[in-house]
Parts: sequence; C-alpha cells; structure tokens
Amino acid sequence: MISLDILKTGQLGVVLDINGGDEFLSKVSSMGFTPNVEVAMVQNHKKAPLIVYLRDSEIIIDRNQAKRIDIRRKE
Repeated sequence: MISLDILKTGQLGVVLDINGGDEFLSKVSSMGFTPNVEVAMVQNHKKAPLIVYLRDSEIIIDRNQAKRIDIRRKE
C-alpha cells in the first residue's frame, strides 16, 4: 500500500482507503475517489499538483491531499 502521490506518471492504481475527517472524505468522494476505483497517474511532477484520470475524467488534486489517499499499485 502506498499513497497516491507516490504513483509515477503512467502507472495505474486502485484506491484502498481515504484518511481524513468527514469534510475531506466528502470532498474527495465528490471528485470520484472512492474505494476500489482504478486511477491512472497522468502527471506527477516534483512539487506541482497531480493530474489523475479516474471515472472518465481528469482530476487535479493537491499533493497534500493525495498523500491521504492510500492505493495499491496495479501491474
């Protein structure tokens, strides 16, 4: 298990868990981040926000928020 911000550009993963309070859970859930959803990392540069593809949409997410989303790398 790793956090979303560790996934490299072009890699796939599956959301396992989301760590945070109700407000954070509501926010990322509305963006499409829920358990068992497949994600593809579109862009992960060192300090920039991440661009992730999930549920037929590209989502921009802050790196600090991505650190709170646990995923499993998909080979």
